[in-house]
This record gives sequence, structure tokens and C-alpha cells, in this order.
Amino acid sequence: MGIFGIIGYIWTKLKCEGAPLLLGLVLGPMMEENFRRALLLSRGDFLTFVERPLSLTLLLMALGLVILVASPSIRKKREETFVEED
Repeated sequence: MGIFGIIGYIWTKLKCEGAPLLLGLVLGPMMEENFRRALLLSRGDFLTFVERPLSLTLLLMALGLVILVASPSIRKKREETFVEED
């Protein structure tokens, strides 16, 4: 319990939220199992994920959301990096 308390304290100091970590710990093994199952059914062919319109649409939407969420922080870091010093 003490170790988890220390980890929680460090996460608080780093201003990180625990919900994404918890979701990753809970959903990660299920996603990995289903990914392996899909690859077994397709005999290792990764094109299975982009051949069907529904799966391609979901993958593109997920990619779009990742870009949408990451772009403000990337833009902010670029602005901080390229600031001219007088």
C-alpha cells in the first residue's frame, strides 16, 4: 500500500491523471487478446483491419482523434522552441 501511495504522490506532483492509466490496465489485455484473435482468423494478414469499410472508418476516426488531441500540445511546444530571444 505504501508503494502505491508513493506512486500516487509522484503522479500528483507530475500533474498526471490516473484514469487513462487505469483504463489502459483494464482494457489493454482485452484489446491484445482480440487483436491476436483477429490476426489468427486472418492468418496473420494485417490488411484485414483496412479492407472492410467499417474497420477502416473506425481506425481513421481513432487516428483523427489522436491527432486532434495531440496537436495543441505540439503547437505549443513549437511556439516555445522557436521564440526569438532579444
